[in-house]
Amino acid sequence: MTTEAVANATQVPEAWQGFNLGKWNEEIDVRDFIQRNYTPYLGGEEFLAGPTEKTTSLWETLEKDYLSEERKVRILDVDTHTPTDIDAFKPGYISEQDDVVVGLQTDSPLKRAMMPNGGWRMVETAIHEAGKEYDPAVKEIFTKYRKTHNDAVFDIYTPNIRAARSSHIITGLPDAYGRGRIIGDYRRVALYGVDYLIAQKQKDKDSVVGQPFSEHWARFREEHAEQIKALKKLKNMAASYGYDISGPAKDAHEAVQWTYFAYLASVKSQDGAAMSIGRLSAFLDVYFERDLKAGKITESRAQELIDNLVMKLRIVRFLRTIAYDQIFSGDPYWATWSDAGFGDDGRTLVTKTSFRLLQTLRNLGPAPEPNITIFWDENLPEGYKDFCAAISIETSSIQYESDPQIREHWGDDAAIACCVSPMRVGKQMQFFGARVNAAKALLYAINGGRDEMSGKLIVPDHQGVEGDGPLDFDDIWEKYEQMLDWVVGTYVEALNIIHYCHDRYAYEAIEMALHDKEIVRTMGCGIAGLSIVADSLSAIKYAKVYPIRDESGLVVDYRTEGDFPIYGNDDDRADDIAATVVHTVMSKIRAIPLYRDAIPTQSVLTITSNVVYGKATGSFPSGHRKGTPFSPGANPENGMDTHGMVASMLSVGKLDYNDALDGISLTNTITPQGLGRTKEEQVANLVGILDAGFLADESCVEDATKGF
Repeated sequence: MTTEAVANATQVPEAWQGFNLGKWNEEIDVRDFIQRNYTPYLGGEEFLAGPTEKTTSLWETLEKDYLSEERKVRILDVDTHTPTDIDAFKPGYISEQDDVVVGLQTDSPLKRAMMPNGGWRMVETAIHEAGKEYDPAVKEIFTKYRKTHNDAVFDIYTPNIRAARSSHIITGLPDAYGRGRIIGDYRRVALYGVDYLIAQKQKDKDSVVGQPFSEHWARFREEHAEQIKALKKLKNMAASYGYDISGPAKDAHEAVQWTYFAYLASVKSQDGAAMSIGRLSAFLDVYFERDLKAGKITESRAQELIDNLVMKLRIVRFLRTIAYDQIFSGDPYWATWSDAGFGDDGRTLVTKTSFRLLQTLRNLGPAPEPNITIFWDENLPEGYKDFCAAISIETSSIQYESDPQIREHWGDDAAIACCVSPMRVGKQMQFFGARVNAAKALLYAINGGRDEMSGKLIVPDHQGVEGDGPLDFDDIWEKYEQMLDWVVGTYVEALNIIHYCHDRYAYEAIEMALHDKEIVRTMGCGIAGLSIVADSLSAIKYAKVYPIRDESGLVVDYRTEGDFPIYGNDDDRADDIAATVVHTVMSKIRAIPLYRDAIPTQSVLTITSNVVYGKATGSFPSGHRKGTPFSPGANPENGMDTHGMVASMLSVGKLDYNDALDGISLTNTITPQGLGRTKEEQVANLVGILDAGFLADESCVEDATKGF
């Protein structure tokens, strides 16, 4: 059988009939299957279908009976008796018509489940905030008999970590909830079926038999045993809905359903900070094309399947506290769906299903979830670029990332976890690390380790600025570097502890079951407040900055005389400071040993948590006021970029992507009227901005146009 033969022989499973064979049918390799079988689409939107009557009816039921009621109370319902698991709940449906893509996290739409393996305190708080009472028996189990991830973390935390955490120089650590940033290759369930995956995981587990005992040896076998158990639970869960997923999907409907069951298992068992679904369009399109050519489905049915899959993604919910919602500015779960871009062979990965995904924003209306992420390249098909721009203008629900950057570093089967974090699907995971407040660290340097908000000494043995004269740039930079040694060291120590404990007490068995035997692990560090640091250091260097102290001698404000260059206006003087800060922090991270030999990465990302960071931080030499929000991600300071969008893109482009391989976020807001008077002008101009921006700003990994 040649590698390019068409699968029609009797020894080939029925589910694979009509597919081009290759490496993928000899071992697990979804990318090889896609590359040999997908059909690039170079046309426009004219083939698309609107919503079916069933889709409209289901969405109206969701809106009337569930979503509208949830908006009145924040949390609609909570199951307070059942610690969640993949197969913990009986089947749930939206209505009797809910039979296109089935499966809910619990037994009712929007009912949230407890995930106490992460930590009981967060669960109990969230239940009370939802107006419910917890089950005393469940509390007893998770406070008396079963140690949680959160318990373990706080057993190990050092005094430095506790001080940094309470003073908010480090915020949002995943020490009481799932870490997220792990994308199971959910496509594997559809392509191979669960029985084959179980058999392969058993082989993987036994592959180390005969090797000398070591901690790695024992953990490897134990983790694979947990993965096998999770795959068996996945089969049980699907069977409760009437589906046997032991074998590969035989048609487009099963491919969508099998893939969703795999994702559903992950959100039933983990409440990660980002639960991305990966990169599905080209994969699912192979099944759609085969069924369409065979006359088994119509375009309306294909769209109905994607609409109903997206509908289910939109109603994923986790039991969160109000404090968590404040950190993340709402209740996001980042079911990020990555799409488009190019393959390494030069063919576009745009398919008709890429269009179908965007069409859901018309058929169901705009929504932030799933977080649709387009891998942009100026050479994408013109019809698709125009359609993306049109949907962006209509819905403000798409984000864009640089395909050349992602493909160069992470390959052509990469996807985004959360907002900007790229990884190879099924071959890589991230130890999510929230962010360190790099701006607040500058204030600590000036105040000798005292917190500018509370006055408490957080970092001992650091000499602050003396006197009331103008701040000296070289002196401040030296103090800042010394402070970063303590802050970064404390931050990374916390991350090592968190992920050690997470692997022991809240392991993501089903997500890891959909990964290779050996994977790449990255440590996803991050910084907040970049623009404030850059502008403040620029003010110190190019203007005169006088500290203003309170009665205790604490510097609480600044008087700045003279002009200084501002980051975000394509001025090398300020932009180089920003790039140096990013490089300096990354260099300090690289110098520290990481848990499980993870590869250190960094993001410049605060799309949601910039408000919380601002509340916990004082005033700056740049003029940024105490308690006010930071600008998001790598954006210029709010209102300080005066040279237009392209200038801000050029400034961000000077940040070295090698110092921020976890992603760099630039969020731009444009009104449709600002793009032109007619729809055609608006579409053409937005496409032009994206093309020019990504060309001029090759280091910028994200350019989100959400917020029209």
